[in-house]
Order: sequence, then C-alpha cells, then structure tokens
Amino acid sequence: MKPLHAALCVLIGASSYGIHAAVVKIGFAKGYTVTEVTGIQYLFGLIMLCLAFLFTKKVKLSMKQLNSLLGIGILLSITGIFYGLSLHEVPASIAVVMLFQFTWIGLVIESIYMKKWPSTKKLVSVLLLWMGTLLAGGVGAPGGFQWSGNILGIFYGFVAAITFALFLFFSGKVAKGVPTIQKSMVITLGGVIVVFLAFQPSFIQEPVGIIEMADFGLLVAIFGSILPVIFFAVGTPHLDSSISTIVGAAELPAAILAAMWILHEHVALLQFIGIFLILLGIAIPQLQFKTTHSRKQFS
Repeated sequence: MKPLHAALCVLIGASSYGIHAAVVKIGFAKGYTVTEVTGIQYLFGLIMLCLAFLFTKKVKLSMKQLNSLLGIGILLSITGIFYGLSLHEVPASIAVVMLFQFTWIGLVIESIYMKKWPSTKKLVSVLLLWMGTLLAGGVGAPGGFQWSGNILGIFYGFVAAITFALFLFFSGKVAKGVPTIQKSMVITLGGVIVVFLAFQPSFIQEPVGIIEMADFGLLVAIFGSILPVIFFAVGTPHLDSSISTIVGAAELPAAILAAMWILHEHVALLQFIGIFLILLGIAIPQLQFKTTHSRKQFS
C-alpha cells in the first residue's frame, strides 16, 4: 500500500474516533451509564466484525499473533474505558483535548524505542502542544472551563492518551500478515473481554436491555470500534509510528466539530487558535523528517 493511502486510512480511523466522543455524549444524555455505553460499543462491534469475518479471508493465527492482537485490544479497551469516564466528567471538547496528548506521548515512546533523545524541534513541538492544549481548553477565558475543579476528568483523559499512544505504536508492529477483518475481530475480542470483566454491564443480567440500546449500540460501535480498528489495522503497518501519531491528529478537529454541530457546544476563537497550535506542534517533527530525507536524496 502506498504511504498516502495508508495515511488516508489512519486519517479516517482517527476522525471516526473523534466523532465517537459526541456519540458517547448522546448516550449519556439518554441516561446510559459509562458501563452500558462502553459495553454495548464493544459487544456490537464484535458482533458486526464476526459477521464480516464469515465472508472474508482467514488465516491460522500463531499463539504469538493471537496474544499480540488481544493485547492491542486490551489497550484500546482501556482507552475506551478511561475516555468514557473522562467524557462523563468534562465536556467532549475538553476530553478530546486530553486524549489528544497521545501525539507527544507517541513521540516520546518512539524516542525510547529508537534509543534516541528527541530533537530540539520535537521539544519545541511539545511546548506548542501544551500551549495549544491550554488555549483549546479555554484556560483563563471568562466563563471558560475550570480545570482545577475537574481534576478527575482530566486524569481519566490523560490515562486514555497514554494507552491510545501505545495502541497506535504497537498496532502497526504485530500480525502484519493477518487479514484486516480477522485482525480487527481479535483486537475487538480483547477489548470485549476487558470491558466485560471490568464493568460487567447491566445488560448481561438483563439481555432485553441490548434490544433497547440497539440503535445507539450500532452508532457507537461503528464510530468507536469498527471504523477506527479497521482503518488503523489497514494503515498503521505501512507507516512509521511517528507518522501514524501525527496523522492521528485528525481526531481533534473531528471531535471539536462534532461537539459543535451535534452537541452544540460553544467553541471560542481562542480554542480554535489552540487547535492550530496543536496541529502546528505535531507537524514540526514531520517537517524535519521530510527535510532531512530530501537532503539525503540529493546529496
């Protein structure tokens, strides 16, 4: 697959996960709990992937491949759990800003993996990310978000950022020869196991609740499990982890726009400036890579 096509797949996956925040908020407005929202998301996601698996290519998985994919699913499910908890505590635009910290966390993980200190430009990008986060979160703005009174929601969002960065890092490095649907199904299975063990959703005891939540379950599964998992599975193996992280930035504008259009949340001008600084910050390391790469080609 061409890098451009792979990047487009990651872009679609990240944007879907951004829209997912608004969908989760809709579930909360209907009275569903974090447990119910997360549980129905992974249950419906697994069901749809299992149905698709029946009609697609299959390969025999080694124990190493199986465990690796289940592990990635665990990371994604932990992301979903803490992201859902964050969305329950703070506005969607703030929760996604916290989740968006996966961008610089991903660069740190890559630096540790490569055993190289971040370059000066990467350190500058981290500074811009923090500045952008403060502006996007409305810190200091009249009537803006009160960070000091929402520590728990911020903490949940940051934990989700760490696990999401790890998910992106490892998703492109394991089981590369496994067909996309089969790979996505096993990843989602890992998520289902964790969510059901940790949360034990109420509809396990009362299956009729599954029918009542069917319409919402399909929607939250499509944007929270199906599209992100499939498109990340397709795109990340063909990209460097740093590029996957950078392209994943599409999640933030998608989430902010969804919060505006679907939830009618107010987003001030300073917050848009913050978003721009965040995008600029994550682009700087990539611009450095392209410049270095071009010089090598012409030397």
